[in-house]
Amino acid sequence: MSKLLEVSGLTKRFGGLVANNSLSLHCDGGEVLGIIGPNGAGKTTLLNCINGQLKPDAGQVLVAGQNIAGLLPHVACKLGVSRTFQIVQVVDAMTVLSNVMVGAFVRTPKVSLAQAEAEKAIEFVGIQASASAPLSSLTLAQKRKVEFARALAARPKVILLDELLAGLTSPEIKEMTTRIQQVRDQGIAVLWIEHVMEAIMPVADRILMLCFGEKLAEGKPAEIAHDRRCIEAYLGDDTNAES
Repeated sequence: MSKLLEVSGLTKRFGGLVANNSLSLHCDGGEVLGIIGPNGAGKTTLLNCINGQLKPDAGQVLVAGQNIAGLLPHVACKLGVSRTFQIVQVVDAMTVLSNVMVGAFVRTPKVSLAQAEAEKAIEFVGIQASASAPLSSLTLAQKRKVEFARALAARPKVILLDELLAGLTSPEIKEMTTRIQQVRDQGIAVLWIEHVMEAIMPVADRILMLCFGEKLAEGKPAEIAHDRRCIEAYLGDDTNAES
């Protein structure tokens, strides 16, 4: 496996708040790195700094050896980083196909080639029956699939997934996690933020736990699941609690 994504010393401040404090991580091609942590841990800020939504105050973000820290999102996307968002970012007035073609246009200016790439991504996520439908007629699960397809249509080296399973039913979660595994099997580096532990733990190759903007722990899912610090970060320390 190759280290497609390497982040070192990444720091992002908002005034006196340090959202990410000298974070370092790597994600190999063909690997799922799960990012977990309580609300406010700095998870989405990390993704925003990687893909250019935010400019980090310090640190490097290397994609296939090239530093992309501080580059605008569309430039980062051309260099191989695509993403989905915690709150779905799609255009309701456009069709499924048109939304996904936006991602494909990163790789080609030709409409016919962009359409072919978009159709392939739409089929991969399983919404080809809705390709001509406006986004306004779709369910949340379908919209998440559209956003996933759009990210894939950009043919990324690294894909960033921000709570892709939020609001989905159990069958929808099962289907989406299968798709994530298939993306990993294509040699893409997958950086995945998720709160649905029963979904991410069986799929991720490694887990990184953030808390208050810092790396609390990193390791195999089984190691993280039994790490006392991680359990306390989510549930609180009740060792001294009374009845």
